[in-house]
Amino acid sequence: MDKLKQAAHAFHDKVGPSDDMAPPPGQDRAQNKPVDPPNPSDQRTSAASSSGTAFDQSKVKVVYVLGGPGAGKGSNCQRLVDDFDFVHLSAGDLLRAEQNREGSEYGDLIRHNIREGTIVPMEVTIKLLENAMRESIDKGQSRFLIDGFPRKLDQAHKFDESVCPSSLVLVLTCPEKVLLERLLERGKTSGRDDDNEESIKKRFKTFTETSSPVIEYYRGSGKVLELDSTPPLDEVYASVRAGVQEKLGISPKSGAKSTAN
Repeated sequence: MDKLKQAAHAFHDKVGPSDDMAPPPGQDRAQNKPVDPPNPSDQRTSAASSSGTAFDQSKVKVVYVLGGPGAGKGSNCQRLVDDFDFVHLSAGDLLRAEQNREGSEYGDLIRHNIREGTIVPMEVTIKLLENAMRESIDKGQSRFLIDGFPRKLDQAHKFDESVCPSSLVLVLTCPEKVLLERLLERGKTSGRDDDNEESIKKRFKTFTETSSPVIEYYRGSGKVLELDSTPPLDEVYASVRAGVQEKLGISPKSGAKSTAN
């Protein structure tokens, strides 16, 4: 455990302030981005903000997508990508990719937190997200769905203050019993270490305890779009699509279907 703590502290000391992080090496999938040390000689993207954040909210739209494990975050995000040209960034996928990246000094730290259903140090998650966003912005994309983040209020504050303020918080709600059934079924084929009953229950508990304050915080600023994800996916997505379109004032891309798939 001491080694895990040392790795967390080492990461914090290594990355330093968000704005000094160099863009990651070019890779096709954002989820495969390693965490790189700062390079002061690199220039910031044209989407950079003058307010101290890495990206300007007037040019970059961030939607946090929250919900218990199995609530349908990934499925709904994929449809939003298809309809509105969002970039879907899964905090969990980014962490799992970094965990499995050969030579990562944070692999054990991430693996331990995922196995225990606890939260990875926010410096690790936020830097991975910023790296992935920067690569997409450099390719001309500016709308982001951040799936499974923020998990705690301090993460929300840190990301909003250092990377980019969020524009919307999509919250998918579903009874725990239904989520457990979905995840146990998924676990038969997913190959994920945390798709087992013990880890799932820990994840439920962690989400409930830590995410409620995040949701209530953003509800106070009118940013929350909360929807029941118990019905079939098509029905849920129809509400998600309409809500996102209204809240952000955006239109589907040319050729997108007018109803859920």
